[in-house]
Amino acid sequence: MKILVAGDYCPIGRVTEMLDNSMNNGLFGGYTEVLKEMDFSIINLECPVTNSSNGILKTGPLLKSENLQSLISLKELGFDLLTLANNHILDYSQDGVLDTIRNAHGVGLETVGAGENLEIASRPYIVNLDNQSVGILNMAENEFCGATIHTAGAFTFDLISILTIIKNIRSTVDKVILIYHGGREHYNLPTPEIRRRFRFLIDSGVDAIVAHHTHCIGGFEYYKDKPIVYSLGNFLFDYKVKYQKGEWIYGYCVKLSSLDKDSPFKIDFIPHMQGEKSDFRLRLLIGEEKNLVLDKIYGLNKIIKDDDKFFQSWYSYLISQRTFYLSSLMIKNKYLRYLFMLRFLPSGFLYSRHNRLVLNLIRCETHHEILKNILIIENENSNIIK
Repeated sequence: MKILVAGDYCPIGRVTEMLDNSMNNGLFGGYTEVLKEMDFSIINLECPVTNSSNGILKTGPLLKSENLQSLISLKELGFDLLTLANNHILDYSQDGVLDTIRNAHGVGLETVGAGENLEIASRPYIVNLDNQSVGILNMAENEFCGATIHTAGAFTFDLISILTIIKNIRSTVDKVILIYHGGREHYNLPTPEIRRRFRFLIDSGVDAIVAHHTHCIGGFEYYKDKPIVYSLGNFLFDYKVKYQKGEWIYGYCVKLSSLDKDSPFKIDFIPHMQGEKSDFRLRLLIGEEKNLVLDKIYGLNKIIKDDDKFFQSWYSYLISQRTFYLSSLMIKNKYLRYLFMLRFLPSGFLYSRHNRLVLNLIRCETHHEILKNILIIENENSNIIK
């Protein structure tokens, strides 16, 4: 059994132009042949495919594609399942979510991770492959995307919910795969909480975990002989000029292979480039370019497995993020706070778009974790000074 999992596919910008011109033959590089070798292929659709103009209020950009060809091309390429639990699926309201699901099903693609309410969004997708039944779970971190018991959206992380689902599905399938959308954007390593969370979910019955969202290549580990892949990077997401010096243009797909019901998954990496300023199309890497990316992946693996190196990297990252996170809090000056409490300054000044940023820093698990750790360091340093 061979299952391919791809990262973030966002058909915007020059990708849309190529799709509109029916020139998409060269868009996906060598993946046409790669997917032919797979029994089942999964990709994260990083934006709704909808004509809705009802954008929600949130932090970050609103993304969408109005081009049905963006889905047709995936089906023609050989993809079978779209994971929809991500931080952009609700960008254009419930209509955008439902349009996307309807459009995907209309071209023959299956979906998981989003739905018209939380109960539907959290349902696993089950497929039988090579005499093995596989349950695929898909969830995202809690940003501006979550379904509720009455409204459409994504299945967002809740420990009790996911443990209940794993328990219920574990006895009915041979393998369980969790595809998770989360982590800190542009940071190559998992946060300590994500590493701990993923290992716990393996202990709870998951056979493989694959994550995306960070827009950069992440590492992996085998935990109790079961694979955890922490970030695939982008599959196809047109470039941003400011990211050309970063790792936006690199990504990889992962192949999960299993010989039989009793064999654990093994993983292989398929590195590529995309979204370059000069050429945004996918390009499979070979030779020295491929080896450089694989060296990066295995180097990150060494850090993830070594607690001293892992937490040293985490501490260095927290220090690098200190200014951003602290400046994002609303009012730090105690005298200004006091003036508001005494109503010398109108409370209306506190209500602004900025509040949505603060909400996201508190609600999103990764932002919350980073902010909490930075504040702990600040408190410890202030105690030392005193």
